[in-house]
Amino acid sequence: MRRILVILTTALTWISGIDAAYADDQAGHYALNADGSRDCTRLIASGNPDYPPYLWKSGDGRTLDGAAADFLKRVGELAGVEIDVIQAGSWSRVQHNMQEGTLDMIAGAFLTAARLEYMDYFFPAFQGTRTVIWTLDNLDLNYRQWSDLQGLEGLTVIDNSFGQEFDAYAVENLSITKVPSLEQGLKMLTYNRGEYLIYEEFPGKAFAARQRITNIRSYDTPVSTENLYLTMSHKSACNTGALRGRINRAVLKLVTEDAMKDMLEASIQEWGDQTN
Repeated sequence: MRRILVILTTALTWISGIDAAYADDQAGHYALNADGSRDCTRLIASGNPDYPPYLWKSGDGRTLDGAAADFLKRVGELAGVEIDVIQAGSWSRVQHNMQEGTLDMIAGAFLTAARLEYMDYFFPAFQGTRTVIWTLDNLDLNYRQWSDLQGLEGLTVIDNSFGQEFDAYAVENLSITKVPSLEQGLKMLTYNRGEYLIYEEFPGKAFAARQRITNIRSYDTPVSTENLYLTMSHKSACNTGALRGRINRAVLKLVTEDAMKDMLEASIQEWGDQTN
């Protein structure tokens, strides 16, 4: 079995400490009723901050923008609740907060057995995604299947899932270094610190454009195709059958109306305007 490596350096530990402190500054600060109980007309959500055009840090650094945030807020409106989509740190930190119950919801997560242990999923999925292999443009892996990655040094972001089947295959067969952010993964790839990077197609393209990284390529054959879901923490004080029912009806309505299409187009335009 090949061991999946995790980068642990003094610099990254320092960054993680800042990230955790910042997350604690917002996560868990819920609106309360006069008697001190949770005000469940206001929920706190977050998500992967390195995920344009679905999610990215806003200009003030305290909230997340993007199509997934817009979709979740619209769901809240239909369900009769206000949902604040905050910047709660790295994707790893966001998932930790969901386990602890210091966040109510996530605006976009893949479905895995491990995550079912600490959060409920709302169906149907609101968006499909493709995860692809990224390399320098002067390298051709001739990638067609997972086994083509064996013997190579890969990169990905901590706590990212690319579907339960691939995740299990990677643990058993691949050598993958995990880094705190997509930005760092892309930089390591351009510095030849890894032979390939695994990440979703749209976010990878968007982030490379923002960082003006032009010497990389992706491969047509996807590693996996997965769906994004809205989720709610098992430990959220507002996680009741009544509220879940209202949220699920709102999700179903918006998916039936294909509302995400316009939101995604608007977010791609917004992200592009910020990049240029």
